[in-house]
Amino acid sequence: MIKNEILMPQDRPKLGHWIPLSFQHVFAMFGATILVPILTGLSPAVALFTAGTGTLIFILCTGAKVPAFLGSSFTFIAPLIAISASHGVNYALGGAMAAGIFYCLVAFIIRFTGTAWLDKALPPVVIGSVIIVIGLYLAPVAMKMAMYDGNESYSLVYFSIAAVTLLVTVVSNIFLKGFFSAIPILIGLVAGYLFTMIMGFFFPAFAIIDFEVVRNASWLGLPTFRVPAFSLMPVLIFIIVSLATICEHLGDMVVTSKIVGQDFYKNPGLHRTLTGDGLASAWAALWGGPPNTTYSENVGVMAITRVYSVWVIGGAAVIAVLLSFFTKFGAIIQTIPQPVLGGISILLFGIIASSGLRTIVEKGVDYKDKRNLIITSVILVIGIGGGTLDFNIAKDLPFKLEGIALATVVGIILNLFIPESKEKKAK
Repeated sequence: MIKNEILMPQDRPKLGHWIPLSFQHVFAMFGATILVPILTGLSPAVALFTAGTGTLIFILCTGAKVPAFLGSSFTFIAPLIAISASHGVNYALGGAMAAGIFYCLVAFIIRFTGTAWLDKALPPVVIGSVIIVIGLYLAPVAMKMAMYDGNESYSLVYFSIAAVTLLVTVVSNIFLKGFFSAIPILIGLVAGYLFTMIMGFFFPAFAIIDFEVVRNASWLGLPTFRVPAFSLMPVLIFIIVSLATICEHLGDMVVTSKIVGQDFYKNPGLHRTLTGDGLASAWAALWGGPPNTTYSENVGVMAITRVYSVWVIGGAAVIAVLLSFFTKFGAIIQTIPQPVLGGISILLFGIIASSGLRTIVEKGVDYKDKRNLIITSVILVIGIGGGTLDFNIAKDLPFKLEGIALATVVGIILNLFIPESKEKKAK
């Protein structure tokens, strides 16, 4: 790690420092960026390609003023899995692409009206509750990967691998210092993988890694791209879920501004950062990658190194694109055991839910106010319980809204129509 070199966004480092500084950001984003496509049935190589190119799009949209790396979004894991199961992967990508375009529409409105209307429609009590639902909705997915083998039978071997992976990830997150504290997911993945390999040599039950796909893969090649398809319900669901991620973007820009010491809300402007995020997500879906979002892991690296150079972020983006063309590297990623991913996901999905709780706590949501209590209660039960609104608009035009999307819509409606208490109005 390069020390004692403070670089602001427009500063270009010396070449000898530039490459290792950029690699730090690649390591920071790598574990999370490849985990999302693995969990959702997409290509990790395509995710690396779209993360890198999406970051470059963001840099262009913001006039190279905002140092932010864009990687695979955790928030969209649930709709990607759900829509892929009900409509197919291509329709999930179409919904993701529509969400990116919706970002741009919201950015256009913010450019002329500000964010007051967004704060009114999506206050912390709604956003925090929806984020909790997103994390807990995925909890059964994590436990299934951690406990059940390919035959849907409970496996103590799988559970032990998941437990070791989870333990190493938690310990890394809590006790490691400096740069290594920013990459606990990557450390956990590697530790779980090595544990499975080593145990596989001694105990046949642990020998679940098959390197045949690695041996058969060529060294270089194009990622396996997909083409999005469009249908009303997937598009609508992704747009609704994107309301939460838009609010996350606003928070990310506040944090990044504080760390760098520049107000990115004003320069280049929130409308430009949101447009960059939206175009990057639409671009990712166009090629078959998961939607992108600004990565807190890389913000953490900047805070540690005090290097805020957009040139360094751009270098990391280029490295990610180059890695996507190493086919054998992608084949190695495919061999990551399912219980290793399960162990990581237990923590990851829990963190998503906990971030919703953090939003509620930090924004001071008062649950003595019956209005807030009702909104959160209804959102949680509908979202986690699998509430469904299903009917035909016309003979051949079904309408179905369920889970997270339905919970979000109901939460927005309740927030807009339940009157505020007299005490809150007085304030």
